[in-house]
Amino acid sequence: MTDQPGQPDEQPPVSELLAVRRAKLERLREQGVDPFPHSFDGVTPIGDILPVWDHLEAGEETDHAYRVAGRIAARRGQGKMAFLDLQDRSGRLQLQARIDVLGEEVMERLLELDLGDLVGIDGTIFRSRRGELTLRVTGVTVLAKSLRPPPDKHHGLHDVETRFRRRELDLMANEEARQTFITRARVIREVRGYLDDHGFIEVETPILQPLYGGALARPFTTHHNALDRDFYLRIATELYLKRCIVGGLERVYELGKDFRNEGISFKHNPEFTMVEWYEAYTDYEGAMARTEAIVARVADACGYDGELDFSTPWRRVTLHDAIAERTGGIDILAHRTREELAAAITASPDVDLPVADRTWPQLVDDLLSHYVEPHVTDPVFIIDYPKELSPFAKDHRSVPGLVERFEAFCAGMEIANAFTELNDPDEQRRRFEAQARMATEGDEEAQPYDEVFVEALEQGMPPTGGVGLGIDRLVMLMTGKHSIREIVLFPAMRD
Repeated sequence: MTDQPGQPDEQPPVSELLAVRRAKLERLREQGVDPFPHSFDGVTPIGDILPVWDHLEAGEETDHAYRVAGRIAARRGQGKMAFLDLQDRSGRLQLQARIDVLGEEVMERLLELDLGDLVGIDGTIFRSRRGELTLRVTGVTVLAKSLRPPPDKHHGLHDVETRFRRRELDLMANEEARQTFITRARVIREVRGYLDDHGFIEVETPILQPLYGGALARPFTTHHNALDRDFYLRIATELYLKRCIVGGLERVYELGKDFRNEGISFKHNPEFTMVEWYEAYTDYEGAMARTEAIVARVADACGYDGELDFSTPWRRVTLHDAIAERTGGIDILAHRTREELAAAITASPDVDLPVADRTWPQLVDDLLSHYVEPHVTDPVFIIDYPKELSPFAKDHRSVPGLVERFEAFCAGMEIANAFTELNDPDEQRRRFEAQARMATEGDEEAQPYDEVFVEALEQGMPPTGGVGLGIDRLVMLMTGKHSIREIVLFPAMRD
């Protein structure tokens, strides 16, 4: 936000600025003006006004009246005529205030308002002699007196910690931040739109769960006082959604929050947004096609013009080949025990990873996350994972020891995870038992045994393909942001 040009940047102490604004608040009340009215009806967004009058020539007048509302973002001039800029969610519009139109009392009140104050304005549209579309003010309504000065009036808000901790200030000061979250809303709308258009039903499953499941992750634990038992914030919606498939809904999805008690980084927030969808009578190949189509639709709707290539089909490479290519030939399928794989990693001149206290699945995941994932640019499906890494995926139809699973990677991060879903209840029981053994070996992310889910599978679940797509990371791709904190309104922050 800017004030009159040419003024020095030095500002009085914040305490003095607050005192001045509170004094102005009291003067408004003394004048009989409500500084916080209940409503201001009939407002037209500035963004709807601007294109209508593109044809106006410099100096051309109209008698067309509008009512607008927003924050005072700039002010120039005093006395008998002044110009102000009004900012709302959709754009910015110049205002012209004249004493011969408003009268002394209203003009004085308008000029005493501060940057950041919220006002309602009635006026008529014209184009100034300098060619700027302008609203000549005929009426002023104070909508909210701002008791604190707006952030960094000349250059926006740049302090990273303040931007993330006080997002309202970031949104107020930085147009780029506002556009980022408008894009986020568009991404969510398009994901929902695709699934709705293709016959999927949106459902809601519990966030508080008696037993967590559907991913290899550490949960958050809370206590329900009335039931006197612990619950877990869900780490995934998978198991409940597949029970919906068992029940006959056949195409379901849920878009919402998941929670994992893990580290915080540029691509991890403990609270994050996922969409999971499950489709009966398809497999992971069908899930790949859906993933490609959704991302392509989102990129088109967002007007993506970055360097990533979202054209289809995306490249496909097996996990085995991807790791071998990036690690100097480490063959994870030839080293199927923890000891063998640890020895191969230790012996490799191309790999530097700690191996102590790591299980075999953890070592494989370490190789993927440290040596493959960071080097992926354009979208790729890494497919066909060892069974030990995927307790809910169906056995590969042609390669023993593997399952039909893919993860989609792009711009150095995973954006989706998917399976041909395991629907054999006896095999699912064996997988749960294997996960339990891993837990006893120290794997804190192992999946707990869920007998209710096994019994649901015993009712019969049709062949199914399922996908979990990270909304936060998809927004990062569409906006070109490199930190998840840039695209989450209020990210978790360290003290």
